[in-house]
Amino acid sequence: MSHYKYTRKRKKGGHFTYIDRQKLELLVKKNQTAPAYKKISIREMASLLESSPATISRELKRGRVGPLYGKELIQYYSYSADLAQRDYDQKGTAKGRKIKIGWDHAFANYVSEQILIHKQSPDAIIMRLKRDGNPYETMVSTRTLYSYIEQGYIPGVEPRHLPRGGRLSKRRHRVLRQAFKGDGKSIEERPQAANTREEAGHWEMDCMLSGTGKSKNCLLVLSERKYREVIIRKLNSAKAESVLKVLDRLEIKLGGKVFRERFKSITMDNGSEFSDWRSLERSCLREQNRTSTYYCHPYSAWERGTVEHAIGLIRRFIPKGSDIGKLSVKEIQGIEYWLNDLPRRILKGKSAKIASGRPEAA
Repeated sequence: MSHYKYTRKRKKGGHFTYIDRQKLELLVKKNQTAPAYKKISIREMASLLESSPATISRELKRGRVGPLYGKELIQYYSYSADLAQRDYDQKGTAKGRKIKIGWDHAFANYVSEQILIHKQSPDAIIMRLKRDGNPYETMVSTRTLYSYIEQGYIPGVEPRHLPRGGRLSKRRHRVLRQAFKGDGKSIEERPQAANTREEAGHWEMDCMLSGTGKSKNCLLVLSERKYREVIIRKLNSAKAESVLKVLDRLEIKLGGKVFRERFKSITMDNGSEFSDWRSLERSCLREQNRTSTYYCHPYSAWERGTVEHAIGLIRRFIPKGSDIGKLSVKEIQGIEYWLNDLPRRILKGKSAKIASGRPEAA
């Protein structure tokens, strides 16, 4: 198609703006009042507006107003820039890519079940499907799945059902580390292999307490730094004697040699329940040490971030303020199994039990 007296100055693919529509409305109105020999054609309007005749023709249909009647009751049509702009804006809301989930209700229901019942995060769901094979028609990225949840495409799931209620982690300013004042070994003395996570067998340990006014029961949580394996044990109270009994039972169950291989070091905070580090290090089976213990600096929770993250995952099942005394051993074992079976992004989609090669925890 030839373009007579037409030079494209507008960027290719550029849409008509509201200002362009106002200019077109002015041209149309001048045309209506001008004598026949001075009227301009659509092609000439296109040349004046630096557009194509096809674009002007479509715009005239978009903003068409009428039929109107003149002084001699002659019928004619006009053009409204406001009407055309409203039509453009309305149709623009329907643009965009179609959602990948489409009519795949099976996939949507699977995601809903995993989040609401099995407490899985969207990232864990996607990693598990990639690792074990996806039986559904749909496959989306983690970011896309979060977007679908926010838009309400997953039945029954809202951002409040996601880890941390769908809120981003707060950026905290680290305070100046205070010098370690205990008589145990400081984290600064911990082996480099533990710091770099190159070697398995280096653990972090912390206590998860019941809510205020609840029972004295608490959970002892151990998390391995390399493979993120988690061990959870219920304590009668947050005392040094209770913590010592747990490690003694683990050593008796595994045997001295296996315990020393699996628990090369344990990093703790400065809580009173971890104050008896000599007893924690000493073997209950023979006269030698079974592990090495190290203390973090005061007010430096990031130095044991692995176990802090594990406790955050446990909070999906045991919210803050809960009474841990009401939990059965079977329920605690179920949470421990869930944690060790959870796909981890840091492990390239593998779970702790797959990455470590141990199907069951200690």
